Amino acid sequence: MSPWTSAVGAPQLARLLQSQHTREATALAGGRRRPAYRALADGVRLLVLEGRVPVAARLPAERELAAALEVSRTTVAAAYEALRGEGFLESRRGAGSWTAVPAGRPVPARGLDPLPPEATGSMIDLGCASLPAPEPWLSQAVAGAMEELPPYARTHGDYPAGLPGLRQALADRYTERGVPTMPEQIMVTTGGMGAVAATCRLFVRPGERAAVESPSYANVLQLMREAGVRLVPVAMTPRLGGWDLPAWRQVLRDAAPRMAYVIADYHNPTGALASDEQRRELVDAARSAGTILVADETMAEIRMDTPGEPAAPVPRPVSAYDPAGSTVVTVGSASKSFWAGLRIGWVRAAPDIIRSLVAARAYVDLGTPVLEQLAVTWLLNTGGWDAAMELRRDQARENRDALVEAVRRHLPDWEFTVPGGGLTLWVRTGGLSGSRIAEAAERLGVRVPSGPRFGVDGAFEGFVRLPFTVAGAVAEQAATRLADAARLVATGAGAGADLPRSYVA
Repeated sequence: MSPWTSAVGAPQLARLLQSQHTREATALAGGRRRPAYRALADGVRLLVLEGRVPVAARLPAERELAAALEVSRTTVAAAYEALRGEGFLESRRGAGSWTAVPAGRPVPARGLDPLPPEATGSMIDLGCASLPAPEPWLSQAVAGAMEELPPYARTHGDYPAGLPGLRQALADRYTERGVPTMPEQIMVTTGGMGAVAATCRLFVRPGERAAVESPSYANVLQLMREAGVRLVPVAMTPRLGGWDLPAWRQVLRDAAPRMAYVIADYHNPTGALASDEQRRELVDAARSAGTILVADETMAEIRMDTPGEPAAPVPRPVSAYDPAGSTVVTVGSASKSFWAGLRIGWVRAAPDIIRSLVAARAYVDLGTPVLEQLAVTWLLNTGGWDAAMELRRDQARENRDALVEAVRRHLPDWEFTVPGGGLTLWVRTGGLSGSRIAEAAERLGVRVPSGPRFGVDGAFEGFVRLPFTVAGAVAEQAATRLADAARLVATGAGAGADLPRSYVA
């Protein structure tokens, strides 16, 4: 595959710099008036650290950026020199300049691991976005599955594509959502991660490219890294705005990735919900580029309408814009929306893609546990799934509101936009290092993942992700401990001297 390097044109960089919020610029300056070159350098640095400009992206020449920003070339040259001195820019004569992150101790960039139940104790675990099972529906589903089990127990028990009854129930559910689907378009997997892993193995060989949102789900990024996939990040728009379609069109056209992985429904970690128009345009762009678009719907049903108010319109599934399933491969799961202990996921795609996935599965895990498939089938066929989803939405809404209120009270400098669904809050940490806060917080009894886990090449150092997994007094205590951790970091007492106190200092 031919080499590809992302590039940021002068008009695009000027637009990104001018769209930065006044409060962010004030925080960078500490309230003081800055020289023009310093303001420009700080703006570029913030764009890199927040993932709006990728690491290793080629920046425009000094003369081009000066013309786009209507400043002197001397100002741009001084800003570039300051960025080089701080480790955020590298240059080579005749080759131009490209973004970088300072050398030093690596920031966390691995996946997310749940805290072992026996290690909970006084530790508040905000590491994983998972809720307890919505009882009594789990117990009833398992009891119903046990009643249906005897005929299956008399077989070999291997169903590589999934139980026929579950494939039919899932196909019917897609059809009800406006996407006509046959059982032959469904493969049942072991959780949503099993579905993503299967599609990744089928479509992307080691060394080939996959486009991903920036930020994106940490565990999927790590899965692709370990598979040898070259990740091409595409920045999300600010304030839950969804996808930056011009950026996506550029990446799909210029990088020609074999696959793109997106979370259109209550994106993890930001909580953004892509609009119908964004979905249509991205599918069209992927089709034109010959890129397989993997749409992760694991958060799709966790929407949080305000009680007493009309429900917000629900966008159509991404697959609705590619009903045959030749461009869009949809991934779903019961693990996020229902319970993480119920490891049932699925893939919806064209029948020939499903046949290829099933054939390749013989060398991986053979199939998914029968009893768990029967439990999900019972839920879908009896109305238990919909009832459990109502319970889940109420619980997630209660947790979200409690966490938002507690964070606003104890950490007024932290910034976020409250999402209308999903299980996560993406929080800007007031100019402090998210990695340092995570380290200090764990010593104080609250476990939280820092922003770089959700990025590529060290972006998002100024963020943490807070899931809606606690409520009431526990949410209050979590915010209190995070505030204590932030104070330790702000005073330089939170960790060793080998990491900067603040990502803007």
